[in-house]
Amino acid sequence: MSVSTRPRTKASAPRDVGPTRLTPADLLLLGLSPLRTRPMRAVLSALGISIGIATLVVVTGIPASSRAALMEEFAALGTNLLRAEAATGMNDEPASLPPESIAMVERIGPAGDVSAVANTHAVVRRSDRIPDSETSGLTVLATGLTLLDTLNGRVRSGVFLNEATARFPAVVLGDVAAARLGITGPDAQVRINDTWFTVVGVLAPLPLAPEVERSALVGWEAAKVLGFDGRPTVLYLRADEPAIDDVRAVLPQTIHPQQPAQVRVSRPSDALTAKRLTENTFSALVLGLAGVALLVGGIGVANTMVISVLERKREIGLRRALGAHRGQIRTQSLTESVVLCVLGGVAGVVLGLAGTAGYAYAHDWPAVVPVEVVLAGLGAAVVTGVVAGVYPAVRASRLTPTEALAAP
Repeated sequence: MSVSTRPRTKASAPRDVGPTRLTPADLLLLGLSPLRTRPMRAVLSALGISIGIATLVVVTGIPASSRAALMEEFAALGTNLLRAEAATGMNDEPASLPPESIAMVERIGPAGDVSAVANTHAVVRRSDRIPDSETSGLTVLATGLTLLDTLNGRVRSGVFLNEATARFPAVVLGDVAAARLGITGPDAQVRINDTWFTVVGVLAPLPLAPEVERSALVGWEAAKVLGFDGRPTVLYLRADEPAIDDVRAVLPQTIHPQQPAQVRVSRPSDALTAKRLTENTFSALVLGLAGVALLVGGIGVANTMVISVLERKREIGLRRALGAHRGQIRTQSLTESVVLCVLGGVAGVVLGLAGTAGYAYAHDWPAVVPVEVVLAGLGAAVVTGVVAGVYPAVRASRLTPTEALAAP
């Protein structure tokens, strides 16, 4: 009897099968599953996130665009302009400065261009048919020929006053004054008190001198027919930028040595800055509203994820029965929440950029949106997705296979 010498094969030992790892691509596909299966619900869930992020971008981008426009205005108009005016009149007289104040200010070393205007207390009307009670809220100012250079202004149409026209009944209208009188260009006529004046020019807007925008400007000599006494009421002065504070300090004593307290000196660029800051005082409130929108959006996403867990109990139970562990279930649910919020954040950033660009274009501003704001918006979307998805993810991971498969 032969005995087989073939070696016996040992039964192969069973190998330990570890849990399947989910790659980032798998997680992304799982996270996009709500868009494939229930796109409308996913869009509505991400809508709150989009509104919050768009609001964040808009309320940050608009002030940034406004500041950029302000810097451009300052670059064009200059920040070294000082304005000195008579604070109060003496003995019930109209407020005015000494006639020699212009020459006195020109002696200041760092002083550059100096010009003055004077309120003639006359009334300008479009025609003699307009009742005396209607004044349009405009002022008639006597002015020197260097005013436009001092203010860095320009004429929108026509010309400014010169040596010839300043002696005759000619008038230049500020931008606002021309609009109120219904005049778009030169060669029209307006009635100042009882005298007809010919419009020779219309000024472009002057942000640093809004009072000039609302005025009709006549020559120093021509204003005498309106009862002008030769006393200026406002001085405009350009000074060297490093010495601007020193010049501002000595102006009252230089203009009115006897009563320097009657002279009020201001820097128009400071007023313009304050105006822009006032326009942006509601930014904090709107940012609060953006936070509320993010909170509501996060609650909406969390609600969507809780409902998704309830609807997918059988799927979760089946995956658990096939070997998926709790960490994978948590990761899947959390990924879905983050993906929803990130998609809403991207849509919100796009809407915010479009809104900022549209608003800036309407106001003729450069569109500026800080990059850190865009990154902060996307970061806020991710954080919201994580916070909103924690509870649904934990709840989904706690389902046992038997409990999930037995769900109706």
